Amino acid sequence: MTTVAPSPLLIGGSPTSTGHELVVHDPASGVEITRIAAADESHAAPAADAAAAALPGWAATPPRRRAEVLAEAHRLMISRTDELATLISRESGKAAADARAEVGYAAEFFRWFAEETVRPDGHFGPSPDGKSTTVVTAQPVGVALLITPWNFPAAMVTRKVAPALAAGCTAVLKPAAETPLTALAIRDLLVAAGAPADVFTVLPTTRADAVARALLNHDAVRKLSFTGSTGVGRHLLGLAAGRVVNCSMELGGNAPFVVCADADINAAVQGALIAKLRNAGQACTAANRFLVHADAADAFAEAFAAAVAELRVGPGTEPGTDIGPLIDDRAVRRVSDLVTDAVDRGARMVREPVAVPDSGSYLAPVVLAGVPADAAVLHEEIFGPVAPIRTWTDTDEVVAAANDTEYGLAAYVYAGDTGRALEIGRRLQYGMVGVNRGVVSDPAAPFGGMKQSGLGREGAREGIRAFQEAQFLTYA
Repeated sequence: MTTVAPSPLLIGGSPTSTGHELVVHDPASGVEITRIAAADESHAAPAADAAAAALPGWAATPPRRRAEVLAEAHRLMISRTDELATLISRESGKAAADARAEVGYAAEFFRWFAEETVRPDGHFGPSPDGKSTTVVTAQPVGVALLITPWNFPAAMVTRKVAPALAAGCTAVLKPAAETPLTALAIRDLLVAAGAPADVFTVLPTTRADAVARALLNHDAVRKLSFTGSTGVGRHLLGLAAGRVVNCSMELGGNAPFVVCADADINAAVQGALIAKLRNAGQACTAANRFLVHADAADAFAEAFAAAVAELRVGPGTEPGTDIGPLIDDRAVRRVSDLVTDAVDRGARMVREPVAVPDSGSYLAPVVLAGVPADAAVLHEEIFGPVAPIRTWTDTDEVVAAANDTEYGLAAYVYAGDTGRALEIGRRLQYGMVGVNRGVVSDPAAPFGGMKQSGLGREGAREGIRAFQEAQFLTYA
């Protein structure tokens, strides 16, 4: 397999010397893909300075022109679907079909925010006492620090950089160390689409905390948009508090997948396959706990396990692969330990796991029935292809069980009576609820959670507002 060409560190569009390297591996084989220049904390100030210098010009760029850049970025991304999907599969292990779907989803953020760029917020009118006139406008918040995870290396970048640029902000991105190549490709794509090279800087690094600290301490950085674990999010909020930096947080999840007694079992199984096993379960919106009515539990568990048994686990770049590897061996050990703990406590595997390759970070998908309430797999974000099932008989009971977590990102409800499913959904303390469908993500919808799952929303109109400040002017 060909090696990806090394990438220099570019700050403000100019090559910058660095004494550090970041090694990128293919999780399907452990083989080194490439080595790229890596930033350290000494590069934070130059990157923020470059973004600050570019800010006035980009903010003053007519909205129509900013929209044209984003629209062209969408066109270019779609035209390069095969190339980008292969890159995603190689550095993240994602199955080819998942990777292609991600490219399409990621590109949609460019198109959506291209359209939102030319629809400015604001209002104008007399004050209630008639003595003055009120004007409210939306201004770009300033230089934005974007921090993204490895599990969706394209979509998590475009979901942040598209609204940032649409709002007139400039941005510095720190991508995950595991998957920097897709972020660098998106940077190059934006430049090809007409974005000035200095409005978007990518800082790959192995010193994530030090670089983030240095950027958050820089006077020009006025916005932090982070996607990742709740623990890291709390840490970053603490760092941002020192300078009162505007923050958006998309954090962890523990999504319940509720199946009612009258649910269409085949439809629920198809939804569960998507909600649980997309990207091998490595998604914050992944179904984490299956709460199935006792009358439907046996039928659902057997049908779900039978469908899982038909899936092929292997390298993401190989045709016919349904589930790729986990991101690394550490992830395999962590998820395997959750399965072992559940089985030791009395859970059972509904079917024997399917075969997986001997080398690489693979884990066979597992459906567990009879999972006891104290099993760790019910309380931790699994981030792997494991589906624990518990049963219920009372609606109040299942709502309480679904809400019994510090997280509140996504949830799913399947029922034959859609009205009842909606009623249950409204009682769930989650920012997004899929009703009789296993997908909740859409660029046109506000993505985000309640409780410890985050602050703010991405996508929809809310996505661009996250990178704007309201300014009020009054005159007589």
